[in-house]
Amino acid sequence: MTDSSESPIIPPDPEQDGMQTVPIPQGHTSRNTVARWGTSSAGTDDTMDIDDVPPKRTHNPNDLLHAVAALLLSAGIILAAVYMRGLTNGVEHDARTAAPALEWLMVVPSSVLQQLTSFIIVIGVLITLLISREWLQSAISVVALFAGYWAIFIFSLLLTRMSIPALSAALAPPNGLTSTVVIPDIYAGLGAFLTVAGPRKIRPSVKWSWNTLYAVAVICIVLSWQSVPGVIVSFSTGRIIGMLLRFGMGTSNTGLWGRQIVLLMKGIGLDLVRLHRRHGCNEETGILQATLDDDLIENSRIYDAMDYDGRTYTISVLDAQPHNAGYLHQLWQGLRFNDVSVRLDKSASDANHHHLAMLLGLKNCGLKTPDSYGVADSEESSVLVFDADNPPRAYDYSTITPDDAAQFMEYLERANAHGYTHRRITPQTLSRLADGSLVISGWQNGDCASSSTNVAVDKVQLLVLMYVLLGREQAIVTAQRVWGTKTLAALAPFVQKVVVPSETRDLPGWNKQVITTMREQLAGLIPPEERQGEEQVTLARFNLKSFLSITLLIVAVAVIFTQLKPNEVIAAVRAANIWWALASLAFSMLAWAGCALTLGSLTDKKHRPGPLALFYSQAASGFTAVSMPAGVGPAFVNLQFLRKNGYKNTAATAIMSATWIVQGSTTVLLLLVIGLFTGRNTFSGMVPGNTLIVVIGAIVLIASVAMAIPPLRRLLIDKYLPIVKSYINQLLDVLSQPIKLTWGVAGALILNIATGLGFWCALMAFGYSSNPVEVIFVFILANTLGSAVPTPGGLGAVEAALTFAFTSIGVPAAVALSATLVYRVAFYWLRIPIGAFAMKRLTKHDLL
Repeated sequence: MTDSSESPIIPPDPEQDGMQTVPIPQGHTSRNTVARWGTSSAGTDDTMDIDDVPPKRTHNPNDLLHAVAALLLSAGIILAAVYMRGLTNGVEHDARTAAPALEWLMVVPSSVLQQLTSFIIVIGVLITLLISREWLQSAISVVALFAGYWAIFIFSLLLTRMSIPALSAALAPPNGLTSTVVIPDIYAGLGAFLTVAGPRKIRPSVKWSWNTLYAVAVICIVLSWQSVPGVIVSFSTGRIIGMLLRFGMGTSNTGLWGRQIVLLMKGIGLDLVRLHRRHGCNEETGILQATLDDDLIENSRIYDAMDYDGRTYTISVLDAQPHNAGYLHQLWQGLRFNDVSVRLDKSASDANHHHLAMLLGLKNCGLKTPDSYGVADSEESSVLVFDADNPPRAYDYSTITPDDAAQFMEYLERANAHGYTHRRITPQTLSRLADGSLVISGWQNGDCASSSTNVAVDKVQLLVLMYVLLGREQAIVTAQRVWGTKTLAALAPFVQKVVVPSETRDLPGWNKQVITTMREQLAGLIPPEERQGEEQVTLARFNLKSFLSITLLIVAVAVIFTQLKPNEVIAAVRAANIWWALASLAFSMLAWAGCALTLGSLTDKKHRPGPLALFYSQAASGFTAVSMPAGVGPAFVNLQFLRKNGYKNTAATAIMSATWIVQGSTTVLLLLVIGLFTGRNTFSGMVPGNTLIVVIGAIVLIASVAMAIPPLRRLLIDKYLPIVKSYINQLLDVLSQPIKLTWGVAGALILNIATGLGFWCALMAFGYSSNPVEVIFVFILANTLGSAVPTPGGLGAVEAALTFAFTSIGVPAAVALSATLVYRVAFYWLRIPIGAFAMKRLTKHDLL
């Protein structure tokens, strides 16, 4: 046995057909072997026949289990937070004892930390998915991101509307800072995103993203930015959404296929010349499927194989993901039964190894079983091999006779006598080998060294089955002859509906009176003097007859706008200082100069227009603001201006994009620097932290859906990809020149600072003195948010955002609105006639 790293398993190419041709390996070893993935030399010129199909996405029931677990965790945390405040307060106090080690982070706004984390995680994981061409997974991951954000928003809104002080206090951060979103949404959004983008064990980017998110959560709790219950509820919400979406989408099966199975079989001495997938076997939609060909292994893939010597085999491949359905069924049986041992196989490897051990153990007891050859494992699949010479076949139980029933009972009695129990005897487990022997198949859920309760349950399952198939009298008489009256009478307390499998209850002979009639008949075999002390054994832990339906009530949310007082506004406008208003207009002109400096620095000298022409080009954008949303007008003017100055479409687009990137990046860096040095964290709740992530996610979602459609993908790759490559190359060429980039950043700084100081002057015009640095910080945040609304020049949205922003930091509402109106006069309305003049001059000189 060798190390698995020496021979990596190569997945099949989904673009190829199911038929593959590979060299035939050599070598042969002993039978009944257990082997892990290993290597073996191959040296032959012959070819072998492999007929298989590529793996498909599977719905993993384990995802539903994790979603339920997350839901229960969230409910438990909420109850503990409300009714066990002492415990949660103690946990938070213990966590905050580490705060002195993180004092240096206190000056960093929590919103900045969370936004930076979100940006890095989303970009890093999406790049990984897109490089791997996981179009569907990247699209669903973005959907999960949006769903997580919205779920927390709606949840928090409901908490606010319901006005439950105890619950709101338990989920709110300890420092008393609250907002519309009571529960932090970063963990729900990114948690759902990473859950769908996973699993973490095969994607390193998802693994380090989870670790980063956990670290941020710890920091926020230690610094009292967020509460422990709020963080856990947010994480749980994200996991619920992610798991449900992942189950609905399905996950890629990473098990063994085709040539991989052939190579793995060499480790147990099988040199195959043919491997054919048995199509239509266990491929129907369902949770649990099984066939007698591999002794009823649930959700396995069946292959017919032949080796060099002409011997035929049945190869059963059990993958990790489909096995989860069987594991969940085992868990359910464990919950249903009391004092009855239930087999729990967490992995496909555990299940197949145990199954092989059961078959060999039964054969050692002198019982006939399907001839097993051996088992071999890889990381995601376990392969159990059977000889195909004596396969089990379904027994026609509609023609059952008392003698056949006696043979089945004798078979079970002999297994039980050696401590082996089956634990799920159904009509499908009755089978006949090729030599005519009647056997009970499907021992994968059974076990050895069983208790007397499990032995009794086995006998009751078979007895009820015979009772339904053979009739009441014949079944009891046959069982009495095989098992004896005393053993049969002792089964009476165990005759309960909970032990009868659903497959038996689906037979035509079953009715509700079977259990009662059989119990009474078996009890009649007990002597009267012993009957009084006989009590029914409690086997059912609970009886689940119906599910509790949960009704989701959609609450209409009304947005209440602040009522303005016109008299105060008019009084404030009349009291404005004209000189500060003119200063605001001067900063408006300076902002244009900054834009001109950035655009001019990124152009080539031979195509660079004069300074006045550059200034006119930026002034002309003020006129386009009348009919275009904010940002669109300058882009349109810049593109036309560059074309008139000798640039081709791709180069002009690259320079225009570089200008936008420099200005946007400078704005973000300026916010970070001001935030770090001023500690301004007042606007944590209103910072559009998710806006950038939502925009990026939407773009990736559209691109992923487009690439997932073959005709559209070919069109994009053949026609538009060369254009995009050319554009990216020219964009990188523009951004890779340090001197140009430095002047471009300088112009962007002038633009941002001049615009912020223009609003500061508007505030000073109404006698409100404030820190200009903090005004710049708050202004850039609010103005960016307002400009995102697609109205001409952000009209209406900018006014609302600026008024609300400065009112929130203590500026009187009337002053904030009046300053906003003065700012808009200087930076919007007066720019329109000036821009019209500049556009006319440029048109006259054929520069626009």
